[in-house]
Amino acid sequence: MIKARELTKRYGGTKAVDRLSFEVKPGRVTGFVGPNGAGKSTTMRMILGLDRPSGGDVTVAGRHYRDLVWPMFDVGAVLDATAVPGGRRAADHLAALARSNGIGRRRVGVVLAEVGLQSVAHKRIGGFSLGMKQRLGVAAALLGDPAVLIFDEPVNGLDPEGVRWVRGVFRRLAAEGRTVLVSSHLMGEMALTADDIIVIGRGRLVEQTTVAGFIAAAGPGHVLVRTVGTDAALAERLHAPDVTVTASADGLRVDGLDAARVGQIAARAGMVLRELHTVAASLEDTFIAMTEDSVDYRTETP
Repeated sequence: MIKARELTKRYGGTKAVDRLSFEVKPGRVTGFVGPNGAGKSTTMRMILGLDRPSGGDVTVAGRHYRDLVWPMFDVGAVLDATAVPGGRRAADHLAALARSNGIGRRRVGVVLAEVGLQSVAHKRIGGFSLGMKQRLGVAAALLGDPAVLIFDEPVNGLDPEGVRWVRGVFRRLAAEGRTVLVSSHLMGEMALTADDIIVIGRGRLVEQTTVAGFIAAAGPGHVLVRTVGTDAALAERLHAPDVTVTASADGLRVDGLDAARVGQIAARAGMVLRELHTVAASLEDTFIAMTEDSVDYRTETP
């Protein structure tokens, strides 16, 4: 488990992380999300002892990272898959990491096979693609067979097969009872991978809940309907004090009525529909709505 209590990090007069408290539980994949500059990377660096908190506290399995004697047996992490020595061969790189933490050389071959890099074990890392470096980073994180794993943007550079593979790795690790924290900007991937979600904005906690609960908080979604005739005629019949009807190129968006009720109104008016379905709120929609006030950089539509 990872526990943060009132975690704070200041850089001069700026608070990158502001009294942030959360828990990452074992046996689950937890997504760690927020807009650019929200403080995700700083928080993960503090978890791993790379940055010292200005206030508060964060522990891994009840201990501070700096107090772990052989940290790779307890925590595996990938913060930047490109931060590897390009002139070193993959197997040698992992062997050096293993040796620094008292891990046997045999483990190197095991993790290389697990991430699918055994055929390039003796090639220099400088010639690796970003996706291959991501796989190598996962191998390094798994070297000590740790109970806690932390990944920052782990699917960058991976092809569809690689994305599916790493998703399966996270699910398997969680099923084994490990604590898995994954930071990502890809909300669609988080929806497929994560059980729980921690949302931060401007260094503060916005929400911590399950992914399903987070999406449900956005409401029931809306109805999209299109008629064989003129959509405007149906729009007139749908209007009511608590109903909003918006016309678009895709048809009519109806908020405030469910699909069954929209269908009933159309049927009573003798209107033939060519499309009627409910559009559920997505993780991305909910995330954008809940972090709207935490976005520092916005684009304007010309």
